Amino acid sequence: MEKTYSLVIHPSESILALVKSMKEQLAVEVGWFNSKNSVGHITICEFKATEKGIENIKNQILKICDALSPVEVYLNEFGSFPKNGTFFIAPDNDSKKSLKHIMKRFHKSLIITNMLKSDNPHLTIARRLKPENLVKTNLMFTTIDLNFICNSVVLREFDENVKQFFVIDTFEFKGNPEPESIQGTLF
Repeated sequence: MEKTYSLVIHPSESILALVKSMKEQLAVEVGWFNSKNSVGHITICEFKATEKGIENIKNQILKICDALSPVEVYLNEFGSFPKNGTFFIAPDNDSKKSLKHIMKRFHKSLIITNMLKSDNPHLTIARRLKPENLVKTNLMFTTIDLNFICNSVVLREFDENVKQFFVIDTFEFKGNPEPESIQGTLF
């Protein structure tokens, strides 16, 4: 049986706690909203896999993480996608480039059919807000200045009963140089 998984970047525990409190403040103001109970994260990709398939994917993730090095990420502004009512915390330009590099490594290297890829790194606070609630949210949250070391990725599994993703594994970046291909000679 296939299950749904997502590969994400989790910021530090202090940022996760801040995001949770922001979601709670917003719920008091606008009521329930999509992603209210979701733990803060930056999505890399989402996919379906069988039990056997997920073990293969974990091995692929380990190999990719072996060559990745930790990067410092600065989150310094709020943004929104008005079309779908999403409000989020955005990284600065340098951090966005670093995160995109990490995300693309997984997108290009993971051998997964029907992978949903995210190529715009952001930390979602709320999704599917009505336009008037998106305006309220923009007035509530105006400045932010956070940073964390991105030194791992987190694999999450979707629980159909609770309708939430839960962490099942964390993969640390090892910063090892990638092995160079060795070209043999015939003579």
